[in-house]
Amino acid sequence: MKQNPSFSMAVEIMTEFASLTGLTQVVKAQRRYLWTDAFAVCNFLGLYRQTGDDKYKALALLLVDQVHNILGRHREDDSRTGWISGLDEEEGLLHPTKGGLRIGKKMNERGLSDRFDERVEWDSDGQYYHYLTKWMHTLNRVSRITGDTTYNTWALELAKTVHAGFVHAPLYGLQKSIYW
Repeated sequence: MKQNPSFSMAVEIMTEFASLTGLTQVVKAQRRYLWTDAFAVCNFLGLYRQTGDDKYKALALLLVDQVHNILGRHREDDSRTGWISGLDEEEGLLHPTKGGLRIGKKMNERGLSDRFDERVEWDSDGQYYHYLTKWMHTLNRVSRITGDTTYNTWALELAKTVHAGFVHAPLYGLQKSIYW
């Protein structure tokens, strides 16, 4: 297959991404960020579809596992430990999205007793609706390309968690809305 310069550039960019973020290189701490990782999984799947080279599918699946194992758990600097869902280790591995996924920002999320500071809020970790829907889309793409419905199950579990956490009815009889 003759490759065009754009394709070669895409391979180069994704190879560098995998190395710099700890996907393929042993690094002190893997850097996971949900929004970027969602695009990266889709890019690896696109490279797999164009080339048929299983290494790209393997990178996509490895990245999904890393996202779930890192962003599906509480941060190392958090007093809470384990899966965000509260599931035990075994169940958490089977249902890694059931409690949602952190987005992976460098600063820990604001605690319940912490004062709200809009300037700091944007730098804080937590769960963001539009990041989580991007990940649901990504899991659906993985499921469609691999034929493994487990990824769609995880997307549905995430959707249920997101809906329960973000959708609310402000007052009786009023239209539901989404916390943003």
